[in-house]
Amino acid sequence: MIRSSFPGRCLAGAALARTGDEMSGPALLLAGFAAAGSAGEASALLAALTAASAVGGPLLGVHLDRARHPGRLLARALALYAAGLLAVLAALGRLPLPAVLALAAATGLLGPALSGGWTAQLPRVTPPDRLPRATALDAMTYDAAALAGPALAGLLAVALDANAAVLLAAALIAAALPAAWTLPARSAAARATGSVRSELASGLRVLTSRPTLARATLVSVGACAGQGMLAACLPLLGERALGGASRGPLLLTCTAVAALLANAALARRPHLLPPDTAVRIGALLQAAALALAATGANGHPWVLLAAATLAGLGDGPLLTGLFAVRHRESPAHLRGQIFTTGASLKITAFALGTALAGPLATHSVPAALTLAATLTAAPALLHRPSRGPA
Repeated sequence: MIRSSFPGRCLAGAALARTGDEMSGPALLLAGFAAAGSAGEASALLAALTAASAVGGPLLGVHLDRARHPGRLLARALALYAAGLLAVLAALGRLPLPAVLALAAATGLLGPALSGGWTAQLPRVTPPDRLPRATALDAMTYDAAALAGPALAGLLAVALDANAAVLLAAALIAAALPAAWTLPARSAAARATGSVRSELASGLRVLTSRPTLARATLVSVGACAGQGMLAACLPLLGERALGGASRGPLLLTCTAVAALLANAALARRPHLLPPDTAVRIGALLQAAALALAATGANGHPWVLLAAATLAGLGDGPLLTGLFAVRHRESPAHLRGQIFTTGASLKITAFALGTALAGPLATHSVPAALTLAATLTAAPALLHRPSRGPA
């Protein structure tokens, strides 16, 4: 039987862990820069942490699906992630850069535990009739974390130092351990029982052979590539339109607030948009936002603020719809793998988008943003909403 306290506990733990995760990237970036005095080395540190997350997702998902107590495995992953952050912090300035990067990469392997690992547990702790609302609330934890995490990192780095920001990020992740550890056990019928290789193959087949799941995944990957391209353009947008390169990332605050409000509306009316439609509309709104940003890239701050807000209004429904499609289409014994693999694909797309936009933006920011809009819109325009199985 599902206990009423479990959904709230799960969402609270997810919010803590994701805030710590969103905080850890900027905090490590600042700590790396303070220790090495080099933006290149600091960026390499963040890249190692992020790239490894993309690799670790499928394997972590398989083990969550096979575990009798997935919550305990999730808790161990969170503990190791927090410990890894502390190890990287301790190694900065004391060990050679390759060793520090190796520690960051090892830590990053567990990154999907903070995203897809939590979301995959929702159907086991939420009654079916309340799952749509719980899914919207779960998406809101991402928005809230994206808003609070970087802000906390910046404020603490200014008030104390970057090391304190890393320590708080690790503490927030560790604070989620009790919520993860007490998640209910899985019944034997809902556990994956094959070999790791066979389960990986089964998860890949489900991800690619179920049309609505495959399409929603492709749309989300395209949107993340566009978001990565936008991230690479933010310093230049800040420099040209907002009065300084450091102000560019403030646009993400507008995006996070708008996404939070959109998901709050969906939590109140969870059946307002069918999941497949929400994915498609959300991506198209983000594409329109990127195209609008391209028109304001050379000195129109209010256009950029409007574009950032529009992007958030798209991001909220897209994320909520994506989670709902995954919950609906994923077999219970493969759900963890589907969610963590999806998180890995999105992380990879974001990183590739960032890498693609960097050189292009130095020549033309509007061209980079126009390409980002195209990459975001193309999968959504090919996507045809479907009701899917009941």
